[in-house]
Amino acid sequence: MQFYYGQQMPLRLLDEAEFWKHQEEEHTVVIRELVKNLEKPYVDALKNWEKALSDTHQHVVRFIETVTRSGNVVTPSLHQDVLQLINFCLQQSLKFIELCRQIRDESNVIQNNLTAKVVLNHIIRESEYFIGIAQTILYQK
Repeated sequence: MQFYYGQQMPLRLLDEAEFWKHQEEEHTVVIRELVKNLEKPYVDALKNWEKALSDTHQHVVRFIETVTRSGNVVTPSLHQDVLQLINFCLQQSLKFIELCRQIRDESNVIQNNLTAKVVLNHIIRESEYFIGIAQTILYQK
């Protein structure tokens, strides 16, 4: 992500969050489809995560619409709300990574499925990428 967007930065950051929340939502389906015989507790957890990530995605989309409709004039209050939403997205991604690691490391079905391990590692890296972007913005002075 480029950091020279200036006044457009909140919108750019929301665009990034919108993309990655949708990706994570799709990743829950990828895991379930790739590992057809995945243990039920993991399948249930992934379905719950799919819903939670979809809800967050829609929340981000609403913020994008708000910023766009404001003529890209971001008040200090709106800017603070955007940063709080991005922080929530970051925390959510950290928890999603925990689930992916748990599945990768503890699922008996995954232990003998090299492809599933590779895919889970890829999914984890992608969520870590978003976390890196979010942290860079949240911790700037």
